[in-house]
Amino acid sequence: MSYKLSTWNLKELFPAFNSPEFESAFDQIEEQVASFEGVRGKLRADIPVEEFLQAVRASEESMRVAYKLYAFAGLSFTADTQDQIAQTAQNRVNQFFAEISNRTLFFNLWWKQVDEENAKRLMSASGDYRYYLEAIRLYKPHTLSEAEEKIVNLKDVTGSNALINLYDAITNRYMFKFKVDGKVKEITGSELSGHRYSTDPKIRAKAYQELFRVYAEQGPVLGQMYQTRVRDWHNENIKLRNFKTPISARNLGNDIPDEAVDVLLDVARKNSTIFQKYFKLKAKHIGIKKLRRYDLYAPVAGSKKTYSFDNASQMILESFSAFSPEVGKMAQRVFDENHMDSEIRKGKLGGAFCWSVVPEMTPYVLMNYQGSAREVATLAHELGHAIHSMLASQHTAFTFQASLPLAETASTFGELMLVDKMLTEEKDEDVRRELLFRDLDDSYATIMRQAFFCMFEKTAHDLVMKNASVDELCAASLQNLQEQFGDSVEISDEFKWEWVSIPHFYHTPFYVYAYAFGKLLVLSLYKQYKAEGESFKPKYLKILAAGGSESPERILTEAGIDIRSAKFWQGGFDVIAEQVKALENL
Repeated sequence: MSYKLSTWNLKELFPAFNSPEFESAFDQIEEQVASFEGVRGKLRADIPVEEFLQAVRASEESMRVAYKLYAFAGLSFTADTQDQIAQTAQNRVNQFFAEISNRTLFFNLWWKQVDEENAKRLMSASGDYRYYLEAIRLYKPHTLSEAEEKIVNLKDVTGSNALINLYDAITNRYMFKFKVDGKVKEITGSELSGHRYSTDPKIRAKAYQELFRVYAEQGPVLGQMYQTRVRDWHNENIKLRNFKTPISARNLGNDIPDEAVDVLLDVARKNSTIFQKYFKLKAKHIGIKKLRRYDLYAPVAGSKKTYSFDNASQMILESFSAFSPEVGKMAQRVFDENHMDSEIRKGKLGGAFCWSVVPEMTPYVLMNYQGSAREVATLAHELGHAIHSMLASQHTAFTFQASLPLAETASTFGELMLVDKMLTEEKDEDVRRELLFRDLDDSYATIMRQAFFCMFEKTAHDLVMKNASVDELCAASLQNLQEQFGDSVEISDEFKWEWVSIPHFYHTPFYVYAYAFGKLLVLSLYKQYKAEGESFKPKYLKILAAGGSESPERILTEAGIDIRSAKFWQGGFDVIAEQVKALENL
């Protein structure tokens, strides 16, 4: 079977926004919630187990329909961020969910107040719902009154959620002027990003300069949007919910101890010299005295090899199947069920992602595929996410999705397997060298870049609350880059606008450390795989199959990993140091 660039088919969710099925989903949730509200008067600490579980199951049933509504609106919007029907539907769904959430809020508030003895009694009989219920209770110290929680839910619809949608709509309509084949054309951000990997240093520089020219034009406005997002985060999480720090709110959402995140970032900062050494080595290989920030992802061997979408897809499926036939079949489902949008279009969201809707449904994958080895790896990465969800499909809708730090495990492991396959099969020495350097480029982008992004966010949140201007945030961004690169890379002034081009800062504050967490974890796991072979696979698949049914710390402790230990995180950097040494010997 051959695979072609295509758009996805969302009809498994709903036929269309104006379909009877789409409208009846709202009615179905309305009926389920009205029924659920009848439980309110029956809730008490000594509630019988079956009565309690009936309420939890009813809650899950309505959320299953809600997740499908949310996915249909969200996926339609990402396929065309300028589609007014999709924009309107997304706003409608957000408003509806806020109102539904307010009507069902009483259950979570009651559950947080149940005494420890009865909570243990009910959780011990809750099967796969246990960790979901346990995680709700973690928020007890940060929970407001029912009236206040309702206000926060409604505020978010026209506040932070609306701001994020506006940011996406604005930035995804940007078109960039760039000389292609001797003619200046208007191209999308996804098309422009491909030129950052050009063999021509002038083209690389112009790609970044054009990117930041456009972002700088509206930088002050995008910067103000960010300041508003930060203030909203601070008002809710620090002033109202009494979290110790802005990042603590994200850490609790991930159920990762503050201590573990602090150790991870501290170890990353101390190991910045490994990548600085790598960049000096790379400069020698591409024949320049010092890398410019434009040259960070420059190809080393000058190989212009590209891969058709079919070739890339077949390689990935073969790589996954060689590890486990079951894993290969799961990846193939994304193609066979037409759950992938891989082509480039004006207005389409840039980048790539995987969206898991409900446990029994094959996840959806978005790509902007142009054929480079880097994009082949990205395709493997996103299919890895899909496999992770499918391996955990035996869990409930509340517990099948892994928390952010573990969500990068299968995706990054999938990339490493693919690179191994490509290195084994590739006969061209230039292409092999390119792959080795690209692998380290990717480690930089996933670990060091994201860790320093997180450090910038911590600084930026602090500065905004001290009334820093957009220009002062730009200065902090440049300072962050200078610490990260030391004397290994020359940084041009326009990179001060990089931070306003990072969607995660707006969408999900402090999300980014999950990438560093995931990659360092996987480097350690992959090293074990190479040493142990077949005996490693059950342990690894068990981590994935757990999904979000346990805390990340428990899942990893069972696999013999201590996330609070600097030694563990250092182990990942030691693997990278070995790779740099191997390149020195080329």
